[in-house]
Amino acid sequence: MIARVFYRPTETILSYLEVKKMKRDPQKVRNIGISAHIDAGKTTLTERILYYTNRIHAIHDVKGKDGVGATMDFMELEKERGITITSAATYCEWNDHEINIIDTPGHVDFTIEVERALRVLDGGVLVLCSVGGVQSQSITVDRQMARYKVPCIAFVNKCDRSGANPMKVVEQLREKLHHNAVAMQIPIGLENDFQGVVDLVQMKAVYFEGQQGEKIRIDEIPNELKDEAEKRREELIDAASMFSEELMEAALEGEIPEELLIDAIRIGTLKRELTPVFMGSAYKNKGVQPLLDAVTRYLPHPGEVENIALDLENDEKEVVLSPDPEKPLVSLAFKLEEGRYGQLTYIRVYQGTLRKGDFIVNSRTGKKVKVGRVVRMHANQMEDIEEIPAGYIGALFGIDCASGDTFTSPGIRYSMTSMHVPEPVISLAIVPEDNKSQQNMSKALSRFSKEDPTFRVRVDHETGDTIISGMGELHLEVYIERMKREYNAIVHTGAPQVAYRETITQRADFNYTHKKQTGGAGQYGRVAGYMEPFDGEFEFVNKIVGGAIPTEFISSVEKGFKSALEKGQLLGFPVTGIRVVVNDGQAHSVDSSDTAFQAAARGAFKEGFKKAKPAILEPIMKVAVETPSEFQGAVMGTLNQRRGMILGAQDEGDSCVIEAEVPLSEMFGYSTDLRSITQGKAQFTMEFSCYRQVPKAIAEELVKKAQEKNKKAA
Repeated sequence: MIARVFYRPTETILSYLEVKKMKRDPQKVRNIGISAHIDAGKTTLTERILYYTNRIHAIHDVKGKDGVGATMDFMELEKERGITITSAATYCEWNDHEINIIDTPGHVDFTIEVERALRVLDGGVLVLCSVGGVQSQSITVDRQMARYKVPCIAFVNKCDRSGANPMKVVEQLREKLHHNAVAMQIPIGLENDFQGVVDLVQMKAVYFEGQQGEKIRIDEIPNELKDEAEKRREELIDAASMFSEELMEAALEGEIPEELLIDAIRIGTLKRELTPVFMGSAYKNKGVQPLLDAVTRYLPHPGEVENIALDLENDEKEVVLSPDPEKPLVSLAFKLEEGRYGQLTYIRVYQGTLRKGDFIVNSRTGKKVKVGRVVRMHANQMEDIEEIPAGYIGALFGIDCASGDTFTSPGIRYSMTSMHVPEPVISLAIVPEDNKSQQNMSKALSRFSKEDPTFRVRVDHETGDTIISGMGELHLEVYIERMKREYNAIVHTGAPQVAYRETITQRADFNYTHKKQTGGAGQYGRVAGYMEPFDGEFEFVNKIVGGAIPTEFISSVEKGFKSALEKGQLLGFPVTGIRVVVNDGQAHSVDSSDTAFQAAARGAFKEGFKKAKPAILEPIMKVAVETPSEFQGAVMGTLNQRRGMILGAQDEGDSCVIEAEVPLSEMFGYSTDLRSITQGKAQFTMEFSCYRQVPKAIAEELVKKAQEKNKKAA
C-alpha cells in the first residue's frame, strides 16, 4: 500500500509509484455501488468482497458479538444499531481489475447517501433477499439507478434462509421493476441444503468450500438439475441473442462460444436492457466470487459511460467528458465529512488527473485552491496517494466547498449536473441544555447541514426555537445522538413538526393599491388580476397591456408574489399550487418604485388568498410494513386508525407485506406501537409520496393551534 511506502528511500517511492502508474488501465476500473432494501445484506456482502480480494484478513458480522462489527459500518452508532447510516467507500482488486465500491444505507431516511453515490458511480449491484424479494426500498433504489442511468446486475442473497425462492425473485424483477431479468445461475439446493450454484454460461456446478468459502470447486452439474439448467440456459441465450446477431447465428448452429455469450450479455447490461441475476448467501460465504467475476465482466468501465458537463462560459452548452488523464481536469465533490484533520471531500474525477500540489478552480465560486493531501479511502482508513486519475474516486483534505461542487483545471469553467435532493418532510424543535451545549450544538448543526443536503436548520423568528428538518424520525434521531456523542451537545427536543403546505381551492380576484405618503418621496403601486389553483408549484403570468404597470416593475411584482408564497396565512407554511395572473395596475410617475410594487404584490396576494378558499396540504407517506401473517389484521387496524389508506397486502411465505398511504402527522411513534402489537417481529419503511388536502375538521384544529401559538408569542 502506498501509505506504507512513504518511509522508504526516495528512489524506491518513485519506482513504486511508476509501477503503479504503469499498471493503471482505465478499462480495468469499475466504480460500483451496492444498494438494497434494509436487511437484504449489502454490508455483509461488501465484507465478503473485501475478504476474498484480500483487503481484510478476518470477517466480522454486521451485528456481531465480537464487538468489532463490519468494516464498512465504522461509526459507533452503525455498530450499535446494526444498520448503515453513511455511505462508505473502499477499493479492492480482483482478476487484475481495480474495483471502487460504495456501500450505501438501506433506510429511506438516509436516501441522500444513495443519491450521491449513484450520481458518481458507473455500475450498481442491486441486492435482493431471496425470501422478501423486491421490497419497497428496492423499488426506490431502482428508481434512483434509472435516474442516473446506472447499469446494474442483481444478486439474490440469503438463499440459505427458510422460504428462499430465488426464481420467484427473478420473476418479481420482471413484474415489479420491469427489468428484463435473466438468471445467470440456478441454486444447488435451498434453505439448509444450499450448497452452491450452477453457472449457466459455463454449464458447470460451482461449490464453495473451506472455512470461509474461499476454495472454489468446479464440478459437473448434478443429474437432477440438468434439465432445469438446460431450460434456463435456453432462456439466457434467447435474451442475450437480442443484443448480438453473431450469437443468434451461433445459437441456430448449436455451437455457442462462451466469450460470445458473455459479450452479448455485457452489451445488454450496459444498455440497461438486460439485468443478469446471480445467487448466493453472503453470510454463508457462497456465491460472492462469481459475483465479483460478473462485476468485472458485465459492468462498465469509466470510458463506457457518457458523462456530461455544462460549459458555464458558453451559455451552459453540454460538453461530453473524456476519461483521458491528460486532458484538463473535471471532477465532482459528491460528499463531505468532518475528519480528524479537517474537512474530508470525497471526489470523483471524470476527466484529467487531480495531483497533489496542483491548483484547481471551484466552478461555483471561481476560487482557485491548492490541492494538499490526496487520499484513497478504505471505510474510515485512508492511504496517501499522489494523484487521482480520470475514472477514479478519492478524497481531498483542506478544500473548502459544498456538496455537489465541480472542480476544474484553471482555464475552463465546467459544471457537472447536480444530484437530485429530496425535500425534508419532518421538523423538530431542539433546545440546548446549557451555554456550553449551545456553542457545541451550533458547531454540530453547521457541520451536519454542510455534509447532508437533506438536513436543514432554521431559526423560528417568532418563537426563537432552532428547528431541524430531515427525511424521517430516524434521520433526526441519529443527528441528535451524534450531537451528544461527537460534540458533547445535550439537546432537548420539542414535538415533531410536519412540513405542511398551504394552497388555494378556487379562483379569486385581487385589486390592491399600496400607498404610503411620508415626508419626501412616497410609495405608490396598484396591482390587479386573479389567482387560481395550479398543478405545479407556482406560475406567474403577465397579461399587462398598454403599460398599466411599466415593464421595469413587472419583475418587482413577480418578486413580491414569490416572497408572499414563503409564508401562508393559515399556519405560516409555504404556499404551493398557485397561478397568479396580473392583468391591470397603475403606477405613479414619481412615487412608484421597485419597493412599492413588491409591497403592492404582497398586499394583493394576501387579499386574493383569503377569498380563494385556502386549504392546508399535508405530506402523505408510502408505508410498507413487513409482518408475520398472524399479525396482518392487527397491523392493518393500526394503519386505519392513523388515517391510513391500505393499497394492498402481499403474502411472502409466512410473512406478508402491507402497503399503505398514511399522513406523516399520524406516523409519529408508530415504530413503538408496531413493536408492541407484533412482539417486535415486524418492521416498516416509509418514504414521501405526495401532498394531499387535510380533512376539514383536522384543518380547523391546526389553524386554531396556530392562532393560539401566535397569541402566546405576541
